[in-house]
Amino acid sequence: MVSEHRVNILKPGTVFRDWLLDVLGDRIHNKDCDVVVYKIKGASHNVCRYHFKGEGYSVVAKFYAEPTGWLRHYDAVESMEREFRTLKKIESIIDIPRPLAIKREFDCVLLTEYTHGKSLYSYMKAEKDLYSKLTAVAHLLRMLHDQTRSEYLKDLEFAHFHKVLDQLKLHPTRREMFNRLLGDWWYRRDWDSQQGCLIHNDENPVNYVFKHDKIYALDFESAWEHAHAVHDLGTVAAELKNHFEFIEKNRERSEQYIGHFIWNYSSDESEFHWITRALPFFIGLGLLRMARLDLGAEHRDYIFKEAEACLRAKQ
Repeated sequence: MVSEHRVNILKPGTVFRDWLLDVLGDRIHNKDCDVVVYKIKGASHNVCRYHFKGEGYSVVAKFYAEPTGWLRHYDAVESMEREFRTLKKIESIIDIPRPLAIKREFDCVLLTEYTHGKSLYSYMKAEKDLYSKLTAVAHLLRMLHDQTRSEYLKDLEFAHFHKVLDQLKLHPTRREMFNRLLGDWWYRRDWDSQQGCLIHNDENPVNYVFKHDKIYALDFESAWEHAHAVHDLGTVAAELKNHFEFIEKNRERSEQYIGHFIWNYSSDESEFHWITRALPFFIGLGLLRMARLDLGAEHRDYIFKEAEACLRAKQ
């Protein structure tokens, strides 16, 4: 999970520091202050927090041209610009760290305000107030989805699922099994959506942060439009399932938290039942996405077994 450590101090005259000052303008009163640099671990790119000493203010810089995760081959400029456009689009819909600037010349940097708070992952570990925090996540996603309605493109959802399977480099027998299961889901009509929406598409529980009774969503690098709304719900549910079922060894608590989360997203009982018909597909996807990480053999076996069980589920 995400942590940070101090790596540098930028003095006046440093080119990147001076660019930060230009972007921030009147937010920084002492233009000669030192800027302390903290490297944030656990991100898919080089990500740093820049703290303006004596100002009580920080920003976060994500350097798209400096990948650190499993994905190394992509268009850094296009990715930087796409996330910036997404953040500008949704900043009036939900609470997010405010997007400030992008700069191709500084390793394709995306600059946002820094939001410090307690993550959903922290609440999952402690289980204190978790029900209320899941309610907040459900309401945030509901607002995001409702305010970004668009055409639903089912083929994009399935192309995304197949891309995840491609990345896993599965044994041909296992891949063919998943292909057949996806084919069965393609022809089912009881979970189809009449509308698409913009989805967060990165439900890592560290990406939901609580501060002063507000919830902030972080990291919209993977967001895309024309998606099925239950995509986000299923990947949140997959995180809950993995944490409580595999790590905590308690399937009952996993089901209770997932049920609470889905109920608080749903507008009525009819929608709740429709969501539960689509949910296994997207829980399966969420689990398989985790398998791209460096997991132990037992954990990977659990992921594949449960993902298969979800995709075989009959409603």
